Amino acid sequence: MPEIRVIIVGPKYEGNVGAIARSMANFDMKELYLVNPCELGDDAYRRSKHGADILDNAVICNTLEEATQDCFLVVGTSGVVTKGDSNYTRVPMPVREFAEHCRGYTEKIAVVFGREDIGLLQDELNYCDVLVTIPASEEYPILNLSHATHTVLYEFFMSMHTDPRRPEPADKREKEMLYAYFGDLLDGIEYPKERRPYTSIMFRRMMGRAIPTKYEYNTLMGVFGDASKYLKYGKSWKKDKSE
Repeated sequence: MPEIRVIIVGPKYEGNVGAIARSMANFDMKELYLVNPCELGDDAYRRSKHGADILDNAVICNTLEEATQDCFLVVGTSGVVTKGDSNYTRVPMPVREFAEHCRGYTEKIAVVFGREDIGLLQDELNYCDVLVTIPASEEYPILNLSHATHTVLYEFFMSMHTDPRRPEPADKREKEMLYAYFGDLLDGIEYPKERRPYTSIMFRRMMGRAIPTKYEYNTLMGVFGDASKYLKYGKSWKKDKSE
């Protein structure tokens, strides 16, 4: 089963952090990282109940990048969902579907929650590999931070209790190399510079949802590498392989 790291970015109310620690204890999750949090005091510990040790061991970070540097996958959460697919940063997977997709893996997955009032900022959403959401009423889809965290952790906990065999996934270093090759391919076709950031994030999101295996990674690397070589040198795949 994957290791889940819970990351809260900019929490404003210590009581919410305490309630999240309690939920983590309920679902056997121990790693809590806080990015620029409010001060934690008596109210946080009062609401944490048997999760007080999680608060004691919480790691304080200055940036989301710092909190996720050793994670295999970074999962953002949002209650704001677009109906169409033009706003690619707001097209999430239902959390239950994604949690089931992750079962059987053993890597560390960071699940990132935003501020109580404004959630995750746009650049923080862009940093995430994939976005998940909790299906709720269209009239009032935004949950309290601690309630949303509880629901998401519950879904991951339930998915972990069935553990089918899965092929080994591409690791973080390999995925970053894949993104770099994709960037080289965009260079080769002279893709418009103003569209590159959006297209690159869309590709990252696709890979985040898919969780490619090492075999799939190697296949894509071969395709992107050969395509870039052809664009640069004008050599076909067969000709290049026969040299």
